[in-house]
Amino acid sequence: MITKRIIPCLDVKNGRVVKGVNFRWLSDVSSPVELAKFYSDNGADELVFYDITASSDGRKIFTEVLRETARNVFIPLTVGGGISSVNDFERVLSCGADKVSVNTGAIMNPELIHEAAKLYGSQCVVISVDVKRVNGEFHVFSRGGRNDTGIEAVGWIKRCVHDGAGEVVLNSIDTDGVKKGFDLEMLKAVCNSVNVPVIASGGAGSIEDFITLFHEIPKCDAGLAASIFHFGEVSIMDLKLRMKEENIPVRL
Repeated sequence: MITKRIIPCLDVKNGRVVKGVNFRWLSDVSSPVELAKFYSDNGADELVFYDITASSDGRKIFTEVLRETARNVFIPLTVGGGISSVNDFERVLSCGADKVSVNTGAIMNPELIHEAAKLYGSQCVVISVDVKRVNGEFHVFSRGGRNDTGIEAVGWIKRCVHDGAGEVVLNSIDTDGVKKGFDLEMLKAVCNSVNVPVIASGGAGSIEDFITLFHEIPKCDAGLAASIFHFGEVSIMDLKLRMKEENIPVRL
């Protein structure tokens, strides 16, 4: 049985890890290099590194910070932020990333996922989707959760997977940073619609939230979180031991 992955997320702004609530009210946390090394050494299965203002600022990701981070981790690293062309995929992969996450760039250029998958393989292409409820519908948001595209989320995700995305990170803006649990309704809708790994993001506040996630949605492949790991509220190893107790397949 495939093990469930636990993935800390490094949201980086101006070269520092930050954390907010509902994609707003950002506060400084730590150095991405130091934090990434800590997680690599302490049981994380993978890491996600987002330059969260690269798209909204219209610039490229911080290359040197990324290179230094990649040099200090020995687990798979997914990187996103400001990815708008296959050249950006090449640059980020050459800096040490294992997978490249794209959101706004795919919305602006729907051919990007197909082009990147053809060049680098679907295993390198991650579609990261920021989703929020609007009048009872799941809408895709772009530019770091600032812009409602009006695109229906589940249909968009299905299209991206069809075009070659090998993994989906589903970020619920509604539950982001609230720490009251993952957005199970949204996750079920997506997990039941695609046959690639889906990573749940947004809302984890306790170990029990991960247990509920994997029991309620066995199809969900991984849980991603930020602040509960950054601020020591949950230890990754404690979480994994609890998962083992609950007979949830996990790598210890």
